[in-house]
Amino acid sequence: MALAIGAFGLFNTVCAWLATRFYGKAVAETQIQEPPIFILGHWRSGTTFLHELLSLDDRFCSPTTYQCLAPTHFLMTEWWVTRWFWWISPSRRPMDNMESGLNRPQEDEFALQNLGAPSPYQRMAFPNHPAPYLEYLDMEGVSVEDRRRWKEILVDFAKAITLRYGKPIVFKSPPHTGRVATLLEAFPEAKFLHIVRDPYELFASTLRLWRSLDEVQGLQLVQDQGREEYVFAAFERMYRGFEQQRHLIPAGRLYEIRYEDLVADPLAEMRNIYEKLGLGGFENVLPKLEAYLTEHRDYRRNQHALSAEVREQINQRWAGYFERYGYAMESA
Repeated sequence: MALAIGAFGLFNTVCAWLATRFYGKAVAETQIQEPPIFILGHWRSGTTFLHELLSLDDRFCSPTTYQCLAPTHFLMTEWWVTRWFWWISPSRRPMDNMESGLNRPQEDEFALQNLGAPSPYQRMAFPNHPAPYLEYLDMEGVSVEDRRRWKEILVDFAKAITLRYGKPIVFKSPPHTGRVATLLEAFPEAKFLHIVRDPYELFASTLRLWRSLDEVQGLQLVQDQGREEYVFAAFERMYRGFEQQRHLIPAGRLYEIRYEDLVADPLAEMRNIYEKLGLGGFENVLPKLEAYLTEHRDYRRNQHALSAEVREQINQRWAGYFERYGYAMESA
């Protein structure tokens, strides 16, 4: 992994320098005419499923995996790298067997990190070390200058995506959940879609997520210590930020759904999203939604088991989430 990163680092450095010379002025002058949509929600709450569904609408665009992994030069290299080197990306995600690939919608958090923004995702490289940059899950304690720089990086990436597609952007990144105030400073007219899920499933699935990513992406032999506490702490910080900041979102620009409702009747929930956020044009995208759901109807979600001790911790530490979003708390 270290050797691969070193090789790609040299490639990225050269391509970034060339791309800045050829595209830097065009990116800087690009105007973002339509406000973005931000999909919010904890890891494993269904944000990826929502992102895939919204990306079926040709009126919108979403950053792809390649664009997020090569944000400094995708405008110059995307056409040939994705054509000839598609095989470097696995076809399935390791944590849930969902489809992946260089041209699939991806979390912009990876792009921000690759552009120099501090991110909790840096933990993936060194999972045995204390988790870094947790303050960027709610922006609490981030200096004014660092916050300004973070917003500048996000806007610059949005400009590059806008230059590429010329359409409103659908961003999806779980860490954005606790950054509502900062996102609104960058994009005052932005709309937000928030998804929640049963806390027990959320915890178990997130634990599986980090375990699989630590093994695949880490530069250390994973000791598997402190991972449960990280899941608890990240959740608590993220949702403390969201609940403190959600009132800043103007009426009509935040819609919230439950994962359980989305998987039970995806078309009904998507119709509600289009209506509540005033997106319009649902009937035009309906055939694509139906085709996508038919193609993926055999997908099976992972099954999880939790110990009584962990269930009791979830009950105690995430009690506010249970109450706020109407989930039944089970006895340990």
